[in-house]
Amino acid sequence: MDVHDPPLAPHGGGYVTVRVATYNVRGLRDDRAALARVLTALRADVVCLQEAPRFLLSGARRRALAATAGLRLATPGRVGGVAVLAGPRARVLDARLHRLRVFAGLEVRALAVAVLDVEGARLAVGSLHLDLNGSARLHHASEAAALMERAAAAHDASVVLAGDVNEQAHQPAWRYLAARLADCYQAAPEGDGLTFTARRPAERIDAVFAAPGVRVVSCGGARAAPSDLTAASDHLPVVAELGLRP
Repeated sequence: MDVHDPPLAPHGGGYVTVRVATYNVRGLRDDRAALARVLTALRADVVCLQEAPRFLLSGARRRALAATAGLRLATPGRVGGVAVLAGPRARVLDARLHRLRVFAGLEVRALAVAVLDVEGARLAVGSLHLDLNGSARLHHASEAAALMERAAAAHDASVVLAGDVNEQAHQPAWRYLAARLADCYQAAPEGDGLTFTARRPAERIDAVFAAPGVRVVSCGGARAAPSDLTAASDHLPVVAELGLRP
């Protein structure tokens, strides 16, 4: 697409506009009021979380966080600290948590998947947090891509995979994903795209990827107060505006 195209209205040109965000929230260890304000500022239909609460009362804490931004928890389980939140426009058709291959000595990783219907457009959204170990990252990227394709095929939906990749665009796991899905920031960038650290952004390690056929209108950071962004987490969120055919 031409990155200068105007934003799509709902059903504009036969497309439904869906806003999908991804955010590593660092286990809610930072300023929760600032985090709630940032989540609200995303104005997202879907939010993929990484480092969501996963220990004591994790379900209640995830639901409470979602509610602060008018969202609801769409995916079950707590393994891997990943979750998908859905907004009022999104109807949940299916939701699962897939434990990924376990590597000895490394953290257990998972993929949270929610299949959603937004005004007739169907998308299979996955939240992923890849490992610091390069071999594990590449294996889990491949595993997650296969799981997403399976979920999308079962529901005639478009794949959207988002998360903390823990590497940059020139590295193997990112390149693997970008060869199969569009890197939304590369397709329609807004801003410098840097996501880590929130206080001194120097790397783009968080991303939204979308299937061929999904129109990427824009992809960039949150329009939130800079003070909230630095107080809420050590990562910056990414939000992509996507056009999908119903």
